[in-house]
Amino acid sequence: MNKILVVALAIFTIASTALAQDAKKSLKSASKELAQYYQDPVANAAKLEQALGSVNKAFEDETVKADPESWLVKGDIYNSIGNAESNMMILNKDYQPKTPEAGLKATEAYKKALSLAVKKNHTKDAIKGLQDTEGNLSNAGIASFTMKDYLKAFENFNTYLEVYNILKTNKAKSRLDEDTLRQDIQYYNVLSGYYGKADEAVLLPLLMDMYKSGTDKSLVYEAIFNLNVKNDEAGSLTILEEGRKKFPDETGLLFAEINYYLGKGKLDVLVDKLKAAIAKEPSNVSVYTTLGNVYDQLVTKERTAGNTAKAQEYFDAAFDYYNQAIKIDPKNYDATYSLGALYYNKAAGLTTDLNKLANDYSKEGTKKYNALKAEMEGIFEQALPYFTKAETLDPKDSNTLIALKEIYARKGQLDKSAEYKAKLEALDK
Repeated sequence: MNKILVVALAIFTIASTALAQDAKKSLKSASKELAQYYQDPVANAAKLEQALGSVNKAFEDETVKADPESWLVKGDIYNSIGNAESNMMILNKDYQPKTPEAGLKATEAYKKALSLAVKKNHTKDAIKGLQDTEGNLSNAGIASFTMKDYLKAFENFNTYLEVYNILKTNKAKSRLDEDTLRQDIQYYNVLSGYYGKADEAVLLPLLMDMYKSGTDKSLVYEAIFNLNVKNDEAGSLTILEEGRKKFPDETGLLFAEINYYLGKGKLDVLVDKLKAAIAKEPSNVSVYTTLGNVYDQLVTKERTAGNTAKAQEYFDAAFDYYNQAIKIDPKNYDATYSLGALYYNKAAGLTTDLNKLANDYSKEGTKKYNALKAEMEGIFEQALPYFTKAETLDPKDSNTLIALKEIYARKGQLDKSAEYKAKLEALDK
């Protein structure tokens, strides 16, 4: 029995030793293939893929994972892949990277090598590798952001900033030593995280760091408020109010405030604030358009609740403030477009009642249907000149073009509707 156990242990030892030897051979092959790739990246492009296969095979052995040299080789391979794919994207805008996570994988490998380093050259090579990942992380972040893969962009930008911190800890140079570039990456990082709905526990501290540094990006204030208002209402409101004062023309902050007070049923607070602002700055067009927007929101609220008289009261107030804005600045696009939208939304709000009458074929039902249809068409007609003027002020605004396309379709002027459809399609090219 003991002899059998000894034999079994011997077989296991031989197998383990063979596996370790195979892993070392694979790692050596990976290094050799990578070196051949470096000699002529164009002619030996296939060597890079072979190197990746070899290193992945080597990492099946646990002993390889304990060796910093192994992680350095792995990092170098992924960095080379990232560089090659970045070059392909420059040459061909339609190129889709086969290994979009190359920069992330390289960073992971160099960080591991750094943590396992036992020799100075290990640390030196890991730092050098991390410096090389910066370009790949930046390119991958930008490419992902452009493709609206915001979570992947956030992962790359956030890792880029992490690499910067590691390099600073080790007193090494970084691309992000340049303040302007670092601030840009920080902004696109939180922007990507916000759009991609990243983990709030990760994103919120990054936003707070930018806020405390005195950022000039209004979205930081908006995002902090929207993400944190449930946890810290008073503190979030303070930050929102700071943002509104600092960026009075930013609609994102405006609607964050509107939605908050609307949810609380306290739009009157916002109305009072804006009226006070008008008293202080009577020539500030944005305050008039903002107050018009608030009344516009109230129109929707009351119309939805079925309070027709109150909705009309707020409609008249919105109409008045938009017109006051135009008197100050006759070429103000926002006020002009908003007047069109005010009528358009009022007409669109009648479609529900119109649909209800559509199945009533009685004489009285038909009469009501025709009267309501004529009223709706008349309101759409009132919206038309405002949208037409808005187009002259901003010919490339898609919302204006959509409204004009729909109105002309309702009027039966299909040639005009098709004209605006073509303009919309041209915007996407």
